[in-house]
Amino acid sequence: MHGIVQAQLAIDLNCTVDDFNGEKDNFIFVEAADNPGRRPFKRGAQVFDMLTMGGPVIVSATPARLAYAKERLAGKTRDQAYAMPFIGGLSINCLPDIGHLPVIPPTPGFAYETYGQGEFAALLILPGFTNALQYDPGNPVQNALVTAAGWEGAIVAVAGAYVWSEKMWSIGIDVLPAYRNRGLAAYLVNVLTHESLRRGIVPVYGFDASNIASQRVAHRTGFQPAWMSERWNRFEGELAN
Repeated sequence: MHGIVQAQLAIDLNCTVDDFNGEKDNFIFVEAADNPGRRPFKRGAQVFDMLTMGGPVIVSATPARLAYAKERLAGKTRDQAYAMPFIGGLSINCLPDIGHLPVIPPTPGFAYETYGQGEFAALLILPGFTNALQYDPGNPVQNALVTAAGWEGAIVAVAGAYVWSEKMWSIGIDVLPAYRNRGLAAYLVNVLTHESLRRGIVPVYGFDASNIASQRVAHRTGFQPAWMSERWNRFEGELAN
């Protein structure tokens, strides 16, 4: 599983799989490239990604930003690097611990349904599920699978699996405020985790480092941290998406 993820991240960052291994405070700087098979995230003219899987920090960027970061990260540790002024927010991505993956029972009283591609269009008119559903039909990252919980005929929680690549899906979850703390998030994420694995897909569960609720869901559903990257970055006053 980690091999599949490392191979994909190497394509995304224009580095090698071997680059992810080594001393934790080392930095590897590579020029960004639009490689075939990279995850289809939207990119601007300027690119910057900084990622670690626990070993070296891989910095992948277009030339000007690469030179900027290389100069400022000289002599820094990994922790200092992620505290630099041009780094905004930290994103933690987790993979399932296959040997300790639970099967979580559904919360009683709710109705559940799982939808394949082409079956969940009716959900896209519902507000409040932006982490789970791709509302923009023009975005290159789309849902492959969706599972939802209903209460008295209304959808109150949704988990969606986004296609990141041929072998990787990312799981997002939203639960309406009135229905939180009832185990719905853990159950729905668990359903999509098992459905992904059954299809031979690596499921990824990611969240902001400050999102304690999502960290609890990750723990309950058998996910463990696999890599960390910046959430967004800022260069010379420019907010880069």
